[in-house]
Amino acid sequence: MNKVDIAEKFTLFTEEWTPKIIAESNGQLVKIAKGSGELVWHQHDNEDELFIVFKGKLTLQMRDKNIELGIGEMYVVPRGVEHCPLAEPNTHFMMIEPAQTAHTGSVSDDVTVALEDQHWI
Repeated sequence: MNKVDIAEKFTLFTEEWTPKIIAESNGQLVKIAKGSGELVWHQHDNEDELFIVFKGKLTLQMRDKNIELGIGEMYVVPRGVEHCPLAEPNTHFMMIEPAQTAHTGSVSDDVTVALEDQHWI
């Protein structure tokens, strides 16, 4: 594997809420995405989901609290916790999660990206 320039990878796409795979390690996928507004309420029954913000502000809404992440901050949403990412316009973030993690858990919505449609960039 070659080194990855994360900032450059963010320049290669404009779609929002569509994870792009940039690396794999021990069955975990490293994905980046851009977001504005709200995604969809969902949960991952069997997987934790780690978020790291590179640009903007990402709020991880949960039923009992909100976690606000700025540049350089991270949070792990524990498995089974319902959450809804909310992003300021043009927020850039990374997710690290098991390869089998469905984009929006068991929720299917217009913004859901199927596992087979998540591509490497």
